[in-house]
Amino acid sequence: MSVIAIQAEAAPYKTVNPPPELVESFSDIRASALAGLGELRRVLGVLRTGGQSLAPQPGLADLDTLLDSARSGGVSVTATSSGDPVTLPEGVDLSAYRILQEALSNAMRHAPGSRVQVHVAYRPDGLALEVRNAAAPTVTRKVPVAVTSAGGTGACGPPGPDSGAGAAGGGHGIIGMRERAAMLGGSLDARPTEDGGFQVSAVLPVSSGDPS
Repeated sequence: MSVIAIQAEAAPYKTVNPPPELVESFSDIRASALAGLGELRRVLGVLRTGGQSLAPQPGLADLDTLLDSARSGGVSVTATSSGDPVTLPEGVDLSAYRILQEALSNAMRHAPGSRVQVHVAYRPDGLALEVRNAAAPTVTRKVPVAVTSAGGTGACGPPGPDSGAGAAGGGHGIIGMRERAAMLGGSLDARPTEDGGFQVSAVLPVSSGDPS
């Protein structure tokens, strides 16, 4: 459902000056997908009251699927990794996935058609993530609605000072990404690059607690 929402938001902006009725139609699809996702979460919450989790959370093991989704959303993605992969605490694994998901979503919205580089580094003291997109090949209209990770929607309305929406790849989800990193005792930096693109870098310690 979250993939449908992301695709529906990005679809109209693959063309120059999309007709208003097309934008509205895809907006309705996105709203319906998010509403369905919220309902599914509520149902699963009821089912989990017995203490048994029935909905596995995504993690870096699902990264290939996430990259394929971004590619089908209009960006060219390459991914690399370094270090020795280790089994991550559940909270770190989930937060890493959500941060990558939001950074890719921002690139799809604000720099369609751009090249995106994803790097995951396993370090002795934690996990480092980097998502860097080049400038969009053509000037596109920014979308003032944020789609955050599969957990829900971001804030709507005009870009705030921390949104980064003035640069390719920036988006309202930056605040949410920083909060996820800070919750784990880590850090996140998001800023425009010298070549007109945008870069998100995060470090998540693995020795802290494991909030999910």
